[in-house]
Amino acid sequence: MVLPIYIFGQPVLRKVADDITPDYPDLKKLIVDMWETLAESEGIGLAAPQIGRAIRLSVIDLDVISEDFPEYKGFRQVFINPHIIEVDDSKTDTSEEGCLSLPAIHEKVVRPTRIHVEWDDELFQHHDEWIEGYLARVMQHEFDHLDGKMFVDHISPLRKQLIKSKLKALTQGRYRCGYKTKPVKR
Repeated sequence: MVLPIYIFGQPVLRKVADDITPDYPDLKKLIVDMWETLAESEGIGLAAPQIGRAIRLSVIDLDVISEDFPEYKGFRQVFINPHIIEVDDSKTDTSEEGCLSLPAIHEKVVRPTRIHVEWDDELFQHHDEWIEGYLARVMQHEFDHLDGKMFVDHISPLRKQLIKSKLKALTQGRYRCGYKTKPVKR
């Protein structure tokens, strides 16, 4: 089932999400719904707070960009209870980011190119790896959602001031996008 994407201003997007256990209610169905929602919205990543759940769950599909990044052919991964353990900020990269919860807003964000991450997959098998490159950027973006952060929190105060009216419009339900959303109640 395609779920609505929560839009900037929804309180759940600013909550720190909780770890979950294998007995989390209807977890398998939730993961299927998240994959369907991600596909419908044509995104590459979706975190549970973006569908109104303050839990540490995210899905990332880089297969959709494999034409430009062949190294990600077939990459579709579920991340349960992910935590960034360490950041190697000796090398950073600046790239434009967007977000399903911030339709039509794109800004350049500086992020480290290498991170140390722990997570469980959907079988609750534990992973502990150093991740590099574009995947590291996507993971940082998605896992920020689990810590109550959004990519606009990483831009300069000047840039944030320049998009202030766009952010306000989102909180007022004044936006257009091609997927199902849940705007802030007025």
